[in-house]
Amino acid sequence: MNDQIRAREVRLVGPEGEQVGIVPIERALQLAADVDLDLVEVAPMARPPVCKLMDFGKFKYESALKAREARRNQQQTIIKEMKLRPKIDQHDYETKKGHVVRFLKAGDKVKVTIMFRGREQSRPELGYRLLRKLEEEVSELGFVEAAPKQDGRNMIMVLAPNRATKAAAPSRAAKPGEAEADDAAAGEPEQEAVVEA
Repeated sequence: MNDQIRAREVRLVGPEGEQVGIVPIERALQLAADVDLDLVEVAPMARPPVCKLMDFGKFKYESALKAREARRNQQQTIIKEMKLRPKIDQHDYETKKGHVVRFLKAGDKVKVTIMFRGREQSRPELGYRLLRKLEEEVSELGFVEAAPKQDGRNMIMVLAPNRATKAAAPSRAAKPGEAEADDAAAGEPEQEAVVEA
């Protein structure tokens, strides 16, 4: 910016975006002083570097506003986790499936974890079968985002809600006073909640 620019000549762009042409740096700085604007290097790698006449403080302020607006519009993805055992009882399975259905209807992703113990680890097909069964039963609400895979003693599959389900889900409207919390949480788009019965 201004006196920090080290090039001898620059390609100058006027305050309205008009091309002025290639001028010596002294002339560019003089033109900037005449119109009470800053000379800002916008493309330093170009030969010669491209500089623009602009109000740098206003430019920084508008950039910060755009960044804040983008963060506010960023949709937060919440991942819920459901833990199952390979030899789960039918009633318990139905209960856990009900939770998965509720999470998908709310527009949340669901990480389904099958926990193996002892000799169960030698029978991963039990976990695959259970995950496939769950996938088929909730197919109208969600789809498999991450296929089942073995991770140590666990087998993990991620279900995501269908687009129609997301559209029907009630939006998480911010209550008064939560705007600051939204801005703080915007840098952390994914949260994980563990639900275990």
